Amino acid sequence: MIAKKTLVLSLVSLTALSACQTSTQRIQDPNYRTQNGAIAGAVGGAILGAAFSDNKSAGALRGALIGTAIGGGIGANLDAQAADMRARLGNPNITVTNMGDYLLVNLPQDVTFATGSANVRPDLARDIQSIAANLVTYPNSNIEVVGHTDNVGTAALNQDLSERRAYAVSSLLLSAGVPAARVVTYGKGFNQPVASNDSEAGRAKNRRVEILVRPKS
Repeated sequence: MIAKKTLVLSLVSLTALSACQTSTQRIQDPNYRTQNGAIAGAVGGAILGAAFSDNKSAGALRGALIGTAIGGGIGANLDAQAADMRARLGNPNITVTNMGDYLLVNLPQDVTFATGSANVRPDLARDIQSIAANLVTYPNSNIEVVGHTDNVGTAALNQDLSERRAYAVSSLLLSAGVPAARVVTYGKGFNQPVASNDSEAGRAKNRRVEILVRPKS
């Protein structure tokens, strides 16, 4: 009973601590993703530990401890990989964001492709090769290359363009040494906007290729 109460109080405290951080604090705190991963691991581990143990309290406590270690480790590894990728790139137009359990690399269309083209600009090809070098250095992940467009034109045209641009980026990753078995490539057309398509600024944000780097479990 004491262990159960201790566990509940600990998880509530950890969750509250994460929720109280402002967006600015999260950006400025270099350990935020590691902490967030540890919290998520603790909660998930506690749930699984309780579900698969005859002694629910003890199982939850063991699961939380294991989950904390695993979640914190994933967060720390992603922090390190993100920092290495940014250093290799040195290009402020390409953003690398640690989402907590995966990395999101955003390649804006306006700096990656000519208008209406699926051919990667030669100067951006070098940046994609730098991303590939990072992915080879950190091999324990699966990679999704996803193309996105704005809503100008037909759905079919945009779906085709998003796929061709995604495949152009993934081809460069493969040619630079990233194993094909780790890479999945597809297009989403204009189905996943990140901004309003009612303005040119919003449409520009929606025209992009994203590289999602997901650690293997």
